[in-house]
Amino acid sequence: MKVRQNKRKSQLMKMQKVSLIAALTAGALIAFSPLVRAEDKPTPPEGRPPAGQRAEMAKERLAKIATELKLTDEQKTKVAAALKEQAEKMRGLKDATPEERKEKVKAGREEMQKKMKEILTPEQYTKWEKLRKEGGPGRPGRRGGPGAEKPDKN
Repeated sequence: MKVRQNKRKSQLMKMQKVSLIAALTAGALIAFSPLVRAEDKPTPPEGRPPAGQRAEMAKERLAKIATELKLTDEQKTKVAAALKEQAEKMRGLKDATPEERKEKVKAGREEMQKKMKEILTPEQYTKWEKLRKEGGPGRPGRRGGPGAEKPDKN
């Protein structure tokens, strides 16, 4: 009888251990699942703001260009369309090789220059080129915005 009682007690203790281990495992899975999900989210590349901020920055840049160059409403619309088109083209260069990217960026700059020359008055265009070479409105810390010529390496 005593042996049977010890056997039951032993089985009960084993079941309690197994239950405790299962409960601890389930608790750990629940506790760490948010961390695992957080790791799955892609992070934007370093130095680039999130997409929502980029859109806001583009609006601010357009507003600064409009203020600096004293654009008319019609010019604002055309410049905004040109900037948006250029941004979309540049976004498409993610998978390009560095050489392809360099060529397409250069072509994009030249195309943007032509469009801006059509949209702006000669005085505005001259000021736009000057601003662009200095880093442009809304682009602190940059030397030479789109299309800026690089100094000769002599």
